[in-house]
Amino acid sequence: MSGPDDLREAAQPGAGEVTATVIVNAPAEKVFAALLAWERQSEWIPFTTVRVVEGDGGEGSLVEAVTAIGPAVLRDKMRVVRVDAPYEIGVVHCGTLLRGPGVLRCTPLESGRSQVVWHEWFHLPGGPAGRVAWPVLWPGSKFSLTRALRRFARQVERGRLP
Repeated sequence: MSGPDDLREAAQPGAGEVTATVIVNAPAEKVFAALLAWERQSEWIPFTTVRVVEGDGGEGSLVEAVTAIGPAVLRDKMRVVRVDAPYEIGVVHCGTLLRGPGVLRCTPLESGRSQVVWHEWFHLPGGPAGRVAWPVLWPGSKFSLTRALRRFARQVERGRLP
């Protein structure tokens, strides 16, 4: 990540779009606090270690998520660009491979429940080949994101998060 212009370019939505949604049996304030606990994401996103490398985890912070499966390692750097508690966290993926905006939305529902929507718009690497490969990769991305959010919901409901 080189500077504001690079972040502005990375913040533009890419062609690779994925969304996952889950209902959590917990109030929005509790759910939002769990979403903002960056380093605890390691507990619900498989094979991933998350740490705040700059800032306090709030707006302006730089967060790094490293996913390692065997010898394959994916490093995802995100700048937190918006925190609107208890409703929304906006990030811009600004690493070398993963780039594009993302948002975690928390919507209060009746009976103390909340809906969480995780939405990402990735720039697809590899030019035309990346655009051709995306329809094949998309189902796995959506499955993984949905599964992670379900795990997140269970942990919040059981009082293990935040």
